[in-house]
Amino acid sequence: MKKIFNKKFILISIIILLVIIFSFILLLFTNKGTLINGNIFQNIYDDDTNTEENKDEKTSIDLDSADLFSEFYDKAETLLNSMTIEEKVGQMFLVRYKDEGVIEEIVNEKPGGYILFKKDFQNHTKNSILNELENNQKNSKINLFLAVDEEGGTVVRVSAIRAFRDSPFKSAQELATLDNIISDSHEKSALLKSVGLNMNLCPVADIPTRTDSFIYKRSYGKDATSTAEYVSSLIKTMNEDNMISSIKHFPGYGDNVDTHTGIAVDTRDIETFKNADFLPFIAGINSDAPTILVNHNIINCMDSTKPASLSENVHKILREDLNFSGLIITDDLAMDAVKTYAENRNAAVQAVLAGNDVIISSDFKNQKQEVLDAIKNGVISEETINLAVRRILACKYKYQIIK
Repeated sequence: MKKIFNKKFILISIIILLVIIFSFILLLFTNKGTLINGNIFQNIYDDDTNTEENKDEKTSIDLDSADLFSEFYDKAETLLNSMTIEEKVGQMFLVRYKDEGVIEEIVNEKPGGYILFKKDFQNHTKNSILNELENNQKNSKINLFLAVDEEGGTVVRVSAIRAFRDSPFKSAQELATLDNIISDSHEKSALLKSVGLNMNLCPVADIPTRTDSFIYKRSYGKDATSTAEYVSSLIKTMNEDNMISSIKHFPGYGDNVDTHTGIAVDTRDIETFKNADFLPFIAGINSDAPTILVNHNIINCMDSTKPASLSENVHKILREDLNFSGLIITDDLAMDAVKTYAENRNAAVQAVLAGNDVIISSDFKNQKQEVLDAIKNGVISEETINLAVRRILACKYKYQIIK
């Protein structure tokens, strides 16, 4: 009797064990990412899939962990969720200011902001341009970036007009000392803010090695270490004055020719950039620079096929290697150096795909439509647009452009 009971117990135990094993096998074969699909490890690696959607989601998570604008992302997200795709794309454009029709363009096309040049201040007083720019802000659903290049020296848009300042601001090399440069920056920001501007596209962080280089007169004229110190101090000073700065021209202009009029090919090796040109940008990033402007040079050691402004790899270096979380801005896409590399008039589309947040444009309406068409055709994902616009709106909150 005892033997029969033992045999029954063993048989029942075997049956139970077989049921457990069968259930486990069935679970494996019915789960997402199974042997049937030839990828039993799919679930483990779900976070690393290469779809555009998942890449964008991962980027968003990474940015939030230590992001320059993280304090303002909740507000930005709320505003972003209320916007149409046309409004979102419009935010990505910093548009060359026009002689007329600006209000109509603001109402109909909804740009993110404008960049003004010397001609836009001629025949104006401080009060008249202030009133004009304030009127533009009132007509914009989302307050605008209002930018200018007021570097000093050879690039002065506002102080070159006697109605705004008795004499143009001096170049960094003329100012010579760091104390003078800081004092000068306070005065610049005060002047620009007094006429309604909120962004100054400076400092120039380039390190040319020859005095006859195109960019030399606009640079500090110093070595990488000293330039880095100056850039860091200037970024901190502009942040104190609540003036948006933009370090330029990433990844470093060097001794290259003028890209306004032609193609510049940079043949230097990557070590030169790591040991010199990158240093002022890293110093500026560590001092909370909100924006960096990318040049149109073709940097062979980073991307021999496209200008830096249109190169995904150059932007990847800026984001991942230099850990920049602020806004990336293109130099003006109207420059001749870009035209050769922009097939079918799609420079703005290439700029978005490369990783730019803000596009300086002299052809806003057409380029905006090119981006919208690319979204419609699946070339650009809406999530890519959302990531850029989220940064833009957060920057506007941070600098109290949107309150």
